[in-house]
Amino acid sequence: MNKKTIKHEELVFKLKNKMETITFDKLLLKSVFCCMASDGKIDQREIALIKSMCQKSPLFVNFNFQEEINTLVNEINKNGKEFISKYLNLLDKSSLIESEELTLINFAIQKIKADEQIEYAEIKFFKNIRHRLKITDEKILTIYPDIEQFLEKDLITKSFLDLTSYDFLNDIKLLKIDLDEEKE
Repeated sequence: MNKKTIKHEELVFKLKNKMETITFDKLLLKSVFCCMASDGKIDQREIALIKSMCQKSPLFVNFNFQEEINTLVNEINKNGKEFISKYLNLLDKSSLIESEELTLINFAIQKIKADEQIEYAEIKFFKNIRHRLKITDEKILTIYPDIEQFLEKDLITKSFLDLTSYDFLNDIKLLKIDLDEEKE
């Protein structure tokens, strides 16, 4: 596959009086990684899928997958639920364009379906992601008609979203993640 070089604009977010800069490729990987961890376990098919997605996408040119995934593993092992909470806050403050939101949704859906077992925690986490994006459910369902259950309506208010995030973070049982690095 011929990869085009895509210039990544840096996305800048202010979190707790601290500036955080992240490129879309790293935000995308962090999104998929958090989806992967949302059910409390990691299947090697999920890691393989994420690596394959990164290799095939022109968004990940000059991207050291193993280094980035190891960083994310270390962060989640060190900070657990706080890591996921920070990710959700980061996404909440993002200003993504529609194509970036669709890419993020696409990667999340592929990851959720990767191990052929869709857990409720994964759907709950997807809803947390989805409600932080501007794209409409109708647009999503036009492209992904088979994920209607992922978009079922709840009574959404800011306090409900906070409660859903809180419930998700309290319910999840994060295990220490140990990646067996693949030998190239």
